[in-house]
This record gives sequence, C-alpha cells and structure tokens, in this order.
Amino acid sequence: MTAPAATGRSNQKKRTRAAIIAAARDLVGSGREVTMPEIARAALVSEATAYRYFPDLASLIGEALAGAWPEPADALAPVAGSTDPVERVAFACAFLLRGTLARQGAVRAMIAATITRPEAASARPGIRFGLIEHALEPVREAFLAADPERLAQLERDLAVAVSAEALFCLTDLCGLAPDAAIASTVRTASTLTAAALRTLPDRP
Repeated sequence: MTAPAATGRSNQKKRTRAAIIAAARDLVGSGREVTMPEIARAALVSEATAYRYFPDLASLIGEALAGAWPEPADALAPVAGSTDPVERVAFACAFLLRGTLARQGAVRAMIAATITRPEAASARPGIRFGLIEHALEPVREAFLAADPERLAQLERDLAVAVSAEALFCLTDLCGLAPDAAIASTVRTASTLTAAALRTLPDRP
C-alpha cells in the first residue's frame, strides 16, 4: 500500500510539472521571447526546479507545443478542393509562417537550442514536412511514376523555403516587414513547385 506522504509528493510533482508546461504554453502563445527563467517565474517555481523536470528549454517547448498545430489535412482544409499543387503549397507556406510569427519567441528559442545542439533537433515539431507532403498529394502518384527522386528533391527544396529559418532570414537580415517576408517566401515556394511540375510528362 502506498504511503499517504509518498502519494502526496507524487501528486505535487504532477502539479508542478503541469504548472511549468502551462506557463510555457502561455508564454509561447504570447509571441514573446521564451526563456527558462521567464517560464519558471510564471509557474511560480525556481529555475532549478524547472530544469529538474525538463533537462533543457527545447524539450519543454516541444511539450508545450504538442497539439498546438492542427493536423496537415485540417490546416489545408480551405484548399482541400484544389488539385493545383502550386496553390496548395502557397497556402501551406503562408499558414506555417503566420503560425510561426504568432509563436516566434518559442520558435526562435527552439531553433537556437537545436543549432547549438543538433542532436536535439528531433524535439522540433517538424510541422513543415507534414504540410508539404499533404500539399503535394494531388501529384504524388505522377511524380512517383515519373521519377521518385524528383519528388524527394522537391520536398527537400520546399523544406528550405517553407520554414521559420527562411522567414527570419528575410525579416532579420533583409529587413522585410513580416507580411512582405511571407509573400516573398510564398513566391519562392510556388516557383519551386511550378518548376518541378514542368518536369512531369504531359505538364506544360
């Protein structure tokens, strides 16, 4: 039989962990800079306590973002009736980047953490890959029949363009306003897709 004191400690740990995750989610949703000290302060715990529950900021942000993004099919619902991969990719790109701006404090922190520790990259949600795959669904079979490597190359090319890194390059280094940066990135993704489509048989 579990001692009451042990049960009480276990419940307290669960509450503390839940409070840290909730604080992280609130900070992520604010779009502000996301740091472990800020999360700990909002959760009313010490930074050392936060690190006892989560070994690094990336793992905490990863858990805080769990479920924050819709499934690709739900995200692309407004273009579900379209069979034009260019239109679908453009929509997917804009969707991802607007979501990135809304959560940019967390996204920037995650990128920073995984640049310095590449082995932690698996903690990143990887939303772009699902969006790209779903956006290209209408031409997937045609690509696979013609040359599977063309499809793989297009997906890799789009992974570079349809990304938070591309957005921040345009806003931070090129000085573009967010809307202009999104428009530029959407244009790049659309151009890549249209060029790849021209390599398919019976495509103009």
